[in-house]
Amino acid sequence: MKRFLFFLLPIFIILTIGMAVFGLLQVRFEEDKMIDDLRRKAKAIAESIDASSLHLFMERDTILAHRIVDSFQKRERLQGCALFDSTGAVLAVTDRIAESTKADKPHHAVVLEKGVPYEGWTELNGSRFFVYAAPVIGENGSRLGIVEILYDTSYQYPVLTVLWRRLSVALIVMLAAIVASLFVIQRKLFTVPVLRLTEWFSRFYRDETDSMHPLRTTGELGRLASEVEQIALSLRVARKSISSKARVRLSQEERWDDSKLRNLVHAKLGVNAFFVVSNREPYIHEFDLSTGKARCVRPASGVVTAIDPILRASGGTWIAHGSGTADRQFVNSKDKLGVPPDDNRYILKRIWLNKQEEDGYYFGFSNEGLWPWCHITHTRPIFRADNWNMYRDVNRKFADSVLDELPVKNPYIFIQDYHFTLLGRMIKEKRPDASVALFWHIPWPNPEIVAICPYYAEILDGMLGCDLIGFHAQVHCNNFLESANRLLECRVDGERFSVVRNGKETIIRSFPISIDASMDKPEAESRADVDRLIKEFNLEGKTIALGVDRIDYTKGIIERILAVDRFLEKYPEYRRKFVFIQIAAPSRTHIKRYHDLSGEIDELIEKKNWKHSDGDWKPILYLRRHFTPDVIHPFYLLADLCIVSSLHDGMNLVAKEYVSANRNRNGVLLLSTFTGAARELVDAVPINPYSIEEFADKIRQAVEMPAEEKRSRMKSLRNTVIEYNVYRWAGNIITEWTGLQPSAPVGESPKGA
Repeated sequence: MKRFLFFLLPIFIILTIGMAVFGLLQVRFEEDKMIDDLRRKAKAIAESIDASSLHLFMERDTILAHRIVDSFQKRERLQGCALFDSTGAVLAVTDRIAESTKADKPHHAVVLEKGVPYEGWTELNGSRFFVYAAPVIGENGSRLGIVEILYDTSYQYPVLTVLWRRLSVALIVMLAAIVASLFVIQRKLFTVPVLRLTEWFSRFYRDETDSMHPLRTTGELGRLASEVEQIALSLRVARKSISSKARVRLSQEERWDDSKLRNLVHAKLGVNAFFVVSNREPYIHEFDLSTGKARCVRPASGVVTAIDPILRASGGTWIAHGSGTADRQFVNSKDKLGVPPDDNRYILKRIWLNKQEEDGYYFGFSNEGLWPWCHITHTRPIFRADNWNMYRDVNRKFADSVLDELPVKNPYIFIQDYHFTLLGRMIKEKRPDASVALFWHIPWPNPEIVAICPYYAEILDGMLGCDLIGFHAQVHCNNFLESANRLLECRVDGERFSVVRNGKETIIRSFPISIDASMDKPEAESRADVDRLIKEFNLEGKTIALGVDRIDYTKGIIERILAVDRFLEKYPEYRRKFVFIQIAAPSRTHIKRYHDLSGEIDELIEKKNWKHSDGDWKPILYLRRHFTPDVIHPFYLLADLCIVSSLHDGMNLVAKEYVSANRNRNGVLLLSTFTGAARELVDAVPINPYSIEEFADKIRQAVEMPAEEKRSRMKSLRNTVIEYNVYRWAGNIITEWTGLQPSAPVGESPKGA
């Protein structure tokens, strides 16, 4: 419509200007025509008086003069008549214009002197009149007097107004006819073919190929449509060919990597579309305050670390909240872009949330409510009704966006984490044929804790709308099954590890998440980065301990600092020989508990550094800012030991990232027993972050551990991380998932069944 108006506007302007110019000329012509008519009438009157009344002026016969002027009282549009002698004195005047004779008449002198008529305009009682003054010439050529005629011209304005109105109506009718004609032409030649092509593209995108008909558009668009149709046919054939070849390659490959996962996705999903939904987007565009330019950053998120390699390998669409300050500049008309920016492997679709939605859904219900609800860290969850309502509305907003993208046949939707507990049910209500899986990246509490939440029934019901729910650890699966059994009307199948509610079955499984262990930098480049850090922070000859976290009360950062403090107190021989580096990414600073925690950490580090510092040595190096994976990697190589002291964690991928980076096998991992990773990485040094005394001793144990034991432990850890990598994790989920038949509630059946 905008393009049509843009096309129409120049025509409208040209026609309007043309009609205006034509109207002005026409009005001027009509006005001149009416004035010329008045001039002829006035001249005829003046000549008739001149021819028959010469003796009146010679004898100054005022009686006859009054009789003559009175005879013009009732003539049409004639306002009046006045007779003047050769001196300019009034002989007789019509009553209506008597006032006009009192004004100066400079034109009389010209008329008497030159003997030529005068015509012009005069004002009388606020009105404008046409004046015609003619000389009365005697037989010997002398000027005997003047005859002056005044005509009322007010009748001209209604006539000209009617003329303007007619011209305006003609212009409107002409424009309407042109608009109608152009609309019909534009729709016939452009809109209808483009709509057909657009609908065809939309159906092809949604895989509605069975209901599509060949394009029959003619002309230039027809040629374009024909070429598009050929490309689409080739793509459909190529998809099926890739799926068949992938099954063959899959049987030949042993180690899980991106290639094997890609083959698995093509073999298991075939031509079916794959979608990931999360709150955090994998790539954020932010304005750099120092330069004013936009830059792309990877957020500090375990979900992003795990899911991005999968979509790089398999392709698909990732739907997430667009939270970056420059995000809108990089999306197309459908709010999509290809990522990674320098090597597009999949599609990112951004969902926009206003401040009220973000505050209620994300900061409020998700992170002040669900996050502490699931983590046993003695932080009280806060559940507000308005936050719950916003959380529900945002889940509906994401559901609508996902449904807009789904193809007609058997799509696969992989939902991430606690932000979308209601999303599975919302999708299945509209598309029962869709296959929906939810992976829960944080712990699931026991039934007593679950019952604390006033909305637990809606949350559990929403999650059970999915076909598959995955957790990191079996204990979390057990907690969920027990919660559903005790708090909902449902049937728990202990053999299948499933929940049946309203005739629909949801499978519950544990899938310990991992990382891509193959994304290390080249050895030479990594060594250069390590040397740079040693020089920058004066770390030569020091034993380096490292912590990498978001600033979150579940990560045990406070306990870690207290343990380092106690370690230096108990073992003073390590003063000036030991440095602990804490990399901390600011997180959820709008929430008071996080804001206060950040202040606590700052204050505690400053206090402990003041306590132990000696000359240019400080025991704790605190780097509080966002770091990309490429920047963090040299710190992993630099660290002699990595401390993961979470108070409660679903998995914690920092532990696996450190192990993956430690190619020389000379590092030691200290790992909290309250993390999911502790169940897999059994050769790490186990720690209880609540026991500061024991924690300090474990730091000493790691520092003094013999080199051979370090290598042995790290070798075992690396084998675990490499063998059970993120591709294997995703492969296990997809294999389990695709083996399920998407189930609908009783009374419903999947589309196409």
